[in-house]
Amino acid sequence: MVSSPTIFPQRRRRPPPTSFLPPQLSTVDLLNSLYSLSSEIASLRPPQHLFKRNSYSIIRKCRILSVIFEEIFGQITFANSLSPSSLLCFEEMFIVLQRIRALIEDCFNGGSKLWLLMQVEPISSTFHELTLDMWTLLEILPKRELNLSEDVDELRNLVIKQCRDDKSFVDPSDNRLRIEVLTLLDSIKKEIVPNQSKLAEIFAKLGMSDSASCREEIEWLEDETQCQNDEKSKSEVISLIGLVKYVKCVLFGASSSSNSSIFSDESIRRNSLSEMNIPTDFRCPITLDLMTDPVVVATGQTYDRASIVLWMESGHKTCPKTGQTLAHANLVPNRALKSLIAMWCRQHRVPYAAAESSEGQNGGVSLNKAALEATKMTVSFLMGKLGSNPQPIEMVNRVIYELRVFAKTDSDSRACIGEAGAIPLLVRYLGPDHPKLQVNAVTTLLNLSILEANKVRIMETDGALNGVIEVLRSGVTWEAKANAAATMFSLCGVSAYRKRLGKKTRVIKGLLELAREGPTSSKRDALVAILTLAGDRETAGRLVEGGVVDMVKEVMDELPEEAMTILETVVKKGGYIAIAAVSHMLGRLVAVLRNGTDRTKESVIATLVIICRKGGAELVSELARITTIEMVIWDLMGSGTARAKRKAASLMRILRRWAAGLDGRVLEEFTFYEPKLKPSNVSMLLTLPSASKTHREAT
Repeated sequence: MVSSPTIFPQRRRRPPPTSFLPPQLSTVDLLNSLYSLSSEIASLRPPQHLFKRNSYSIIRKCRILSVIFEEIFGQITFANSLSPSSLLCFEEMFIVLQRIRALIEDCFNGGSKLWLLMQVEPISSTFHELTLDMWTLLEILPKRELNLSEDVDELRNLVIKQCRDDKSFVDPSDNRLRIEVLTLLDSIKKEIVPNQSKLAEIFAKLGMSDSASCREEIEWLEDETQCQNDEKSKSEVISLIGLVKYVKCVLFGASSSSNSSIFSDESIRRNSLSEMNIPTDFRCPITLDLMTDPVVVATGQTYDRASIVLWMESGHKTCPKTGQTLAHANLVPNRALKSLIAMWCRQHRVPYAAAESSEGQNGGVSLNKAALEATKMTVSFLMGKLGSNPQPIEMVNRVIYELRVFAKTDSDSRACIGEAGAIPLLVRYLGPDHPKLQVNAVTTLLNLSILEANKVRIMETDGALNGVIEVLRSGVTWEAKANAAATMFSLCGVSAYRKRLGKKTRVIKGLLELAREGPTSSKRDALVAILTLAGDRETAGRLVEGGVVDMVKEVMDELPEEAMTILETVVKKGGYIAIAAVSHMLGRLVAVLRNGTDRTKESVIATLVIICRKGGAELVSELARITTIEMVIWDLMGSGTARAKRKAASLMRILRRWAAGLDGRVLEEFTFYEPKLKPSNVSMLLTLPSASKTHREAT
């Protein structure tokens, strides 16, 4: 999934707030600014497609104004003798001209053409209101103070007359075009497939004649949805988005997968964000990724919905950050934080697709008849292309890429694609013969798997799961492998599927291999999937047998937070087998405890506490022999996070009780009970030599 660097261009406001502020200028500078501003407006070109007549009318008047202000500015000597009322008029004229310039620029290149078309009446009224403001200011401006020449004074009278006689009007061509678009949306609501020639005619009038211009229009419309507070207006924008997506596919063909797209896949989005300084409050405390759907739990802490739901489904009854028992499992949307995150993303031009919640997506696409029917028509068109007679591979690739893009947008698109039977068709193209096609097919499955109903379809479709696993094991590119791993993570959102996947040796081997050998972004996808699987006790044991601890040792320098979180979970769920595997890492864990990040230290100290509590006195003695351990614990108790402080205090108590036990006091801190231990595992524990301390510390 490819991300465009201009995913959310800075949106102009009509007009910007600065247009209403009086200038803090001297009289001479004010007159100079009026001349410059009126000349700038006079040189503007009217918009090519909308508001031509309105713009040209007001530009023509500003050309006359520029001549008037040129003469006024030329008489600098009388500037200091202007009355306060004249100065006030000039200041107000400056504000009016600022607003005129902003309005024309907005109509020319200020955002969505379709949304401007829907606002044709209020925008036309704004042109008229600004013209009347010009007339009022020119009328009350004291003529005797201006000392204009006779011909310039005639121009002043002319522009006053033109402004006074100006009537509010909507350009008939703009109004006809607006009615045509509304009629088109009504026909789509009635499930009537639009005439392609009519679509082409309408969009040509709007200046959209290729796939790139449609993508840009969708960008602006999606940005507009973030700026609309009124549900009716937001619903209108959503309808227009559906229309443009349909037109983009039907008229201009499927996009090329080599082109940048306005949509981004989750793995690529995480990769681009990993290099940015994301505010701490915008990160999920569990995954440390940018939150897309922040929710508040019973303790008042905020998490990303997907992460906390997975935490709870894994059997946890506590708050991950505070350790407190959750009084209830209700999740309250944090809308204020969600808006701040969306605003931050727009400012930094970061793609931000808010995750779905029970309240719906994009302001309720499923409740918008026009948008829903347009989505169905688009999917039907693409599926018709994919399921028709044998097509050239390049055409198939373009169609699947378009499905990939479409499946990223919202739950309705995912539902429509799944219901249309796309998953069995996508399975055909998971093979290694065509690398780009493989990437697009597996990534489309990843995007579809976000929807619960599609998880079921993927798991039940013959060959779908095995196909994704094969891509994970032997995909042609790292991107294909990473997105296959992300699909595994998505499917693990269902507890039954998590257990089923955990029993497949190929899944475990594929994830571990990707975590060891892949690039950083691919490693992250694999580690997240491994962490999810490790939440199941049986799977945690299989992960240990598969070499997850060795994998953690290999990646802990590159991705310490992810590696240590996995190690904590494996040790917690894996029992004595996991503890035996980790026992030789005590020295490295203490080193990480000294130099790691707060999140890394939390996981390490929690891991050490589990090892000491379940591993017995011998492992406690090994830890106690590390000379710096107490100093590190004291530092953590003083400067660590709340959870790290609690775990550090627990570990200190364990070490002190062990020390007291050397003097003959009997401790009940350590138990060696572990059900269903295999004889081989028992012998492994019994053969841990205390003489290996030096080797463990060095490791």
